[in-house]
Amino acid sequence: MASATQNHPQAAVDAVLEPQGRRWDVLGRRSRAPWWFLVPGLALYAFVVLIPSARGVLLAFTDWNGINPTYEYIGFDNFKTLWETELVRDALFRTIIIAVAITIVQNLIGLALALGVNSNIKSRNLLRVFLFAPAVLTPVVVAFLWRNILAPEGAFNALLGAVGLDGLQQAWLGDSTYAMWAIVFIVVWQFAGYSMVIFLAGLQSIPNEIYEAAEVDGASRWSRFWNIERPLLAPAITINLMLSIIGGLKLFDQIYATTGGGPANSTENLSTLLYQYAFNSGRFSFAIAMAVVLTILVAIFAFGQFALLRRQERKMA
Repeated sequence: MASATQNHPQAAVDAVLEPQGRRWDVLGRRSRAPWWFLVPGLALYAFVVLIPSARGVLLAFTDWNGINPTYEYIGFDNFKTLWETELVRDALFRTIIIAVAITIVQNLIGLALALGVNSNIKSRNLLRVFLFAPAVLTPVVVAFLWRNILAPEGAFNALLGAVGLDGLQQAWLGDSTYAMWAIVFIVVWQFAGYSMVIFLAGLQSIPNEIYEAAEVDGASRWSRFWNIERPLLAPAITINLMLSIIGGLKLFDQIYATTGGGPANSTENLSTLLYQYAFNSGRFSFAIAMAVVLTILVAIFAFGQFALLRRQERKMA
């Protein structure tokens, strides 16, 4: 005898598309999961994240020094001082430059690597592991590693000297001309493989039938990338750009472990500068105000970029 779903196909479809919030109890009656299951998790999140964050924002409008339990509200004085301080303005500009440079270079290299290891070369699995390996290391460990490699007597300058390029030897982390770009290189070296994995997942989700149809039509390699892979990689591009721009704006470990913001503040960004003000100068409320500005900056870039990329995804679809 045919089942009810076989006689009524729409019933089977409705069962699959049934809202996720509905469940069936032991008596076969349909019920909805109670919303109060969320209360413990929301309460913990509010206690650990929301309440301390709100209190921290309030402290940005005070003269708190981090030690004295008493403080006075001074309004927007900290934020006015931020704008009037040249060191902070330079750090803000440098933060944006570093984040944009990391985002562009990291994703271009990640995409190129993904296209390369998505081919049929025999060593593709080994290459994927090898290229992704730096991403699993702790950023501080990577920073110390490259600090030694890029030292004046380090391995990189020794290599340049060994191949007769002595004129290119530099104090890569000790010269304000190269230090910031050396940090960008370190971050890209570590996380390009991370971007590669996300792009690779997008590439492997493209059906082979599309490639076969393009090959039959005589499409070139560039044409296949621009007209097939690029539009279908739109979600992966959105994810990678979001992760890299946010990570670049919040960058701290690599800078602090390699240059500490030097030489002559040439690698100081908002994250390292607010650390200096908070823990070295004792100006906690001023540092908190800087953290608020950094949070707003990250939100503007993240949501603005997300809205733009989602619009592009809809156009490509």
